[in-house]
Formats: sequence, C-alpha cells, structure tokens
Amino acid sequence: MSFLFPGTANPRLGGKGGALSKLGEAGFEVPAWFAVPPEATWNDGELESALGRLGAGPFAVRSSATMEDGAGHSFAGQFETFLEVPAAEVPLRITGVRDSAQREAVLTYCRERGLPLPEAPTVLVQRMILPRCAGVAFSADPVSGHRSVAVVSAVAGTGEKLVSGEVDGETWRLGSEPCEPPEGRLLKEEEAREVAELARDCAAYFGRPQDIEWAIDDSGKLWLLQSRPITTLAALPDPDDTLRVWDNSNIAESYGGVTTPLTFSFARRIYESVYREFCRLMSVPAERITRADDVFPQMLGLIRGRTYYNLASWYRVLALLPGFQLNRSFMEQMMGVKEPLPEPLVQKIIAESKVSRGEDIRALVHTCLGLVRQLRGLRKQVAGFQARLDTALAPPPIPLEAMSGEDLVLHYRDLERQLLKRWDAPLVNDFFAMIYYGVLRSLCGKWAGDKDGTLQNELLAHTGGIISAEPPRRIIRMAKLAAEVPGLPAPLMDPAIPIQEKLAAVKRHGSLGADFQLYLDDFGDRCLEELKLESPTVRDDASTLLSSIGALASRGNLPEETATPAAETPSLGNPLKQMIFGHVLKQTREKVRCRENLRFERTRLFGRVRAIVRELGKRLHADDRLEAPEDVFYLELGELLAAWEATGTIVDFGALAGQRRAEFGSFREEKAPPDRFETHGPVHRYTLFEASRQEEPVVEGEQIKGIGACPGKVKGRVRVVLDPRGARLEPGEILVAQQTDPGWVVLFPAASGLLVERGSLLSHSAIVSRELRLPCIVSLSRITTILKTGDLVEMDGKTGEVRILTEEEG
Repeated sequence: MSFLFPGTANPRLGGKGGALSKLGEAGFEVPAWFAVPPEATWNDGELESALGRLGAGPFAVRSSATMEDGAGHSFAGQFETFLEVPAAEVPLRITGVRDSAQREAVLTYCRERGLPLPEAPTVLVQRMILPRCAGVAFSADPVSGHRSVAVVSAVAGTGEKLVSGEVDGETWRLGSEPCEPPEGRLLKEEEAREVAELARDCAAYFGRPQDIEWAIDDSGKLWLLQSRPITTLAALPDPDDTLRVWDNSNIAESYGGVTTPLTFSFARRIYESVYREFCRLMSVPAERITRADDVFPQMLGLIRGRTYYNLASWYRVLALLPGFQLNRSFMEQMMGVKEPLPEPLVQKIIAESKVSRGEDIRALVHTCLGLVRQLRGLRKQVAGFQARLDTALAPPPIPLEAMSGEDLVLHYRDLERQLLKRWDAPLVNDFFAMIYYGVLRSLCGKWAGDKDGTLQNELLAHTGGIISAEPPRRIIRMAKLAAEVPGLPAPLMDPAIPIQEKLAAVKRHGSLGADFQLYLDDFGDRCLEELKLESPTVRDDASTLLSSIGALASRGNLPEETATPAAETPSLGNPLKQMIFGHVLKQTREKVRCRENLRFERTRLFGRVRAIVRELGKRLHADDRLEAPEDVFYLELGELLAAWEATGTIVDFGALAGQRRAEFGSFREEKAPPDRFETHGPVHRYTLFEASRQEEPVVEGEQIKGIGACPGKVKGRVRVVLDPRGARLEPGEILVAQQTDPGWVVLFPAASGLLVERGSLLSHSAIVSRELRLPCIVSLSRITTILKTGDLVEMDGKTGEVRILTEEEG
C-alpha cells in the first residue's frame, strides 16, 4: 500500500504521524491526513483518491521522520515544510520534504548531537486549515521550568513564521492566577486558556509535558496540528517545587568526598532512627513526632555521590523543641553552618510547627521537665551506654571470619537493636553541649566583656581527658623511641619499602613494638574518613602512622609532655554571676569532653559494622554474586541484609554493583558540587549546582577571616595537604587542610598551627587542637585553594585571622 491513514499502528508513520494517529483516535480535533512512507510510490489515481479523502485543498506537506518529535530530540524546523499546496503540486512537495533530509542544517543538527545521519523521512499530507490565527503552546513553561504555567504564542494567519523564529508573535503565560494580557492581542483570554487547556490535555494523554502546534479557523474552531514532548524540561527544575538547602559544613569532616551507597544508606538509617529517638528522649509529644514522621528520613542527602545536610529537615526537627528561635543559632554554631536558612523557609517551618497556645504551653512544660530529667540523669545515662556498648562490642564467641552469612546479619541486627537505635547518651550529651557552649559564649560577651568572641575557646583549651588527643601524644612517644634506634627513622618514611618490613623492624625493638601494638589495639579502628565503611583502618594499613613516626623521629627536638593548666575563670565582681558562670563553664567542659569521647565509641561501633559488611562481601563473592568482595560497598545496606533475610528483589548483585561502581567513579572525576547550594524538587533535574554565596578572591597582604578555635600566634610556611597518606611536614610548617577527622592526628604532632577550610568550634579539629594547645582556625573558606605549599603566613588562633605575608615580611 502506498499511503498510510490514521488508525494503522505502523512504525513507518514516523514520530509526528504516530502521535497524530493516537491523538485522533483519542478524540482530539486533528485535520485529516495520510502518510507517505519513504519507499512509497503511487500512480495519479491513487494520489487523487487519497487527497479526496482529506477534502478540498489546499494541503500542508511536512515531514514525520522516525527520530523526529521524540522525547530526546525534536528536530523542530529542520526538515522542509510546505503550506497551502494545491493538489497538483503535492507530488513535487513530497519529493522536496524527502530531499530536505540531506540539507546541511539537518546534517549539522545530527552531528552536534551524536545522532546517525537521517534517511528520507515519512511525509505527511494534511488538509490545510486556513486559520484566523495559529501558533504554538507549551503545557509547561520551557524557559522558567514552571510546570503549572502554560505558554501560548500566537500570530495572525499560519504559525509557520512563529515556528521558524521569523516573528515573535504575542505570548500568554497562563497559570491558575489571572494573567496580564499582551497588548494588541490576537486572542481573547478565553481563547488563550482554551489553547493552554488543549496543551495540558495532550500532556495528560501522553503522560509528559507537550509542545503543540494549533490553529483557530474563521469559525472559531480550535484545531490540533501536532504534539511532541518538550525536550528541555527534563534538565530544568520547577521553581514551585520544594526548596531544599544543602550544606556539607561539619558532615564533610566525617563523609568527605565521594561516599559509597553502602555507607550513605547506613548513615541515613542511623540519622533517621537516632533523631527520632532524640525527640522521644526530649519528651516531645508523640503526636508531634508522628506529624514529623517524613522529616527524619530526610536529614541527609547524597548529591553526585557526596553527603550533605538537608538543612530544612534539621530545622524542622529542632522546631519540635521549645525555644526554636534561640536554639537554631546554637545548632548553626555546632554544625558549622556559615549562614542561616533563608528567612522565608524559616517562617514556613515556624508556621508548620505552630499549634494552639494551650497545646504549646503543655508541650513546653512537658519538654522542659524532660530536659531537666535528662540533664540530671546524663552521667548515669552515659555510664549505662558505655556499659551497653562494651557488652555489645565484646569479642564474639565465634570470630567474624568463621561466621555464616546469616550469623553475620544477626550480629549486625543485634548491634542495631542494642546501640544504633538506642544512641541515647551521645544524642542528649550533644544537645546539652550545643546549649551550654552557646550560653558560655553569650556570657563571655555579656559578663566578661569578650568583644572578640574568643574567650570561651581559651577557657575550653586543655581541659584534659579527651581521648582523641591521646593518639598524637603516643605518636610523639613512639617517635622518641624510634629516634633512639640508629637507622630506623629513614626506612619508616621510605614509601618504597614494603610495609611488612617496616612492621617487622618496629616489632624487633621491645618498647617501641609494644607501644605500637598497644596503639593498634586502642586506636586501630581510627582512620581517614573513619565513618565511611569503605575506608581502610590503621589496623588494615599502618603505613601513614609509620611514616609519621619516622618523620618525627628524624627531625629531633620533639616536644616534651607537660601538664598545661586550663585557663582561669575570669573575675566578674559579682558572686551570683561568678557562680552561674562557673557552673556553665564546668558543664560546657564536661559536655564537650564527653562529646568527643563518645565519638570515639562511635568509631569502635563503626569498626565492627565495617568488619561485618566486609565479611558479607566476601560471602557474596564466594557465591559468585559479586565480582570482588569490595563491590559490597556499592550495594545499599537494605539490599545487602535482604540477601540473607530473603526479603529482597535483587538477583544480579554483580551487575547492580558494577553499574554503581562506574557511576560513582565518574562522580570522583567530576568537579564536586559547592559546599552549600539550593535545589527545587528532584535533584536529578540539575546538571550544575550554583553556590548560594559567591566569595571575593583574597590577594597577598589581605587578611583571611575564619573562626578562631585555639588561641596562639604563629608565623611560618604552610603545607597544603588534601590527603594525609604519605604527607610529611617540615619543622615549623602550618598544616592547611579542607577538613580533618581522627585519621589526620598523625600529622598534628609535626604541625606548628592548623588552618581548616571547614568545621565549627565543636568539630573534631577544634576540640583536639584546644586539647593539644595547637593554634587552630576553622571555617576558612577556600583556604586550600587560596594558599599553596610554601606560602608564608601569620595566623592568630584567637581572632581567627590569617595574613598572607610577602617574603620581605618573613
């Protein structure tokens, strides 16, 4: 058959013809048409008969290529179109449309998009509507991304000039609200809304936003000429969708860089359960917790493989507690957030959490009583948590490597039940550390006259008992022992020497070997990015630790361990104020110390979970379900556990892990999203993320301002370290890093100062530097890109200022 008419399901109808056939069958008013496939031939009688079925001419003759009007590429305006064609000229125009497939514009369009070069298209011959006006319409705004706004463009006569871009025509933007009509309009508002509704009807029929061509004849009847997907919306967010503010602040200290699916799904699970538990512990009414049930799973987000706080969720959780306006500033300090949530979003959260006055008073009294109860019982609670943790992490009766997969899953479930879902003491202590630190800072300014906002850091320096400060001290002791062994330091620093030879050399020297083994026993689970389950621990790879010991031993003149007293409480001249200030300071020291020490207990727990999932990866590899045991980190936690609990839907774990490994590998190669940015709606619509703040570059001689974390002035050259593995500091150098976690402490003994791009006054680097009396400044935006190794600077850990010096000033 030479011609194809609507109603025949045939791929040879092409993109435009296939859509028109479906729309006609669905009852849309489409002018009569038929299709001429690329290979079709005909005689005059056949063509005359086909044209007769369309009615009296003239006709429109246009393309309907297979690739045309698809979801990925529209080919709009690329092929030739002929309008008002008399019957006698239809054969000539069919040939003209076919030949247009070889036009240079079409070939260039294909090359630029990596498409195969087109063959001759199917041609549509359609009854020509001689319109009063015509144009195009979009069921959603293709420029702004508003899905609720339809855009209608109209011109007098046929719409071909509008489609080709020769004229602009009049434009209507039609949403639910009244619109501003254009001047000198061709359409009445009701006609424009009828066209917009037609576009929306097409979108509803095809299940995706549509770009249509339409015409209104002299009788006022609206015709649908064609409909195709809007190809640009998939990568265009809708400004009306939910606003989310993403900030990596302190969390980059624990989950820096790309995080694997297993680690993220584990972290998301923990945050959801522990903060729901936190609200219960704070005596938040059960109905309020239930109303916020969808908030807890959204505390974190994974954007292009990187972990971020979803700030609105944190504020919504905090809004469940009394005193939200005051507490949110304390929370921002603890999280290291450099700027608050946009005020309209804050007000929206306040409005969402608003209840009747009576209910609010009852909740306030209930929560305040709960806070007092939690504070009074916190020491006992911490002791109980410690005992529960020690019991749960006691060596199992059967070594992990000897357990079956089901036993390993049961062991994980037991840890989850005993600890991960009962993370009570760390949560409550963190909350009171945040509150007391905020109050102490406020009192230092109001009562002690601290205008710089730094006195609280001096008062918290060297309070003692912080376990995270112990590794640097032990490293110094081991370095002193290594320095006493002739010829030992240099091999420990040499990356060419196998680690087994280094370990054997250390163990041959009694005291050094014993101290080294004790370090592994006590701190073997500490590592770079220690909350990432995929990170190898010091016990797995001690090369950085050995290198640090060797570097310190070779430089000599190591610092002596001295008991540095804590700063004295300022005299306020008022006994009552003195008593209150002393109480707040004591509580702050205790809570901050406990906060850091409980983080170490978290490290122990994560170390056990890490060992469990590694063993499960080995089991899946042995069952030929994973290409390598390490591929387990590209499964989500629920998927992994379901493999042994028979609740999953995945059969080919290897293919899924391989796909994700490739995807996350590409994330590592690309530029990371900014530290803070905003999105509307689904993140997959974004190809680029714009930082929510732009910062001016710093030139030599200017001061860079951060947050002073530990007082002390240091002048020296900097060493910028992005990865501490194998890094060495020369005597007097200042360490510059994006963030630090416990895996970085191997470099602290050699540093004369510490400059950190991220972090807050309660982050790991701030707390440990205060304990070690190591001058430190945190929250120095872009410091790792502003400075380069060898630059001369002067830092003031009290004021948080860094000044780039010239060589003459050195």
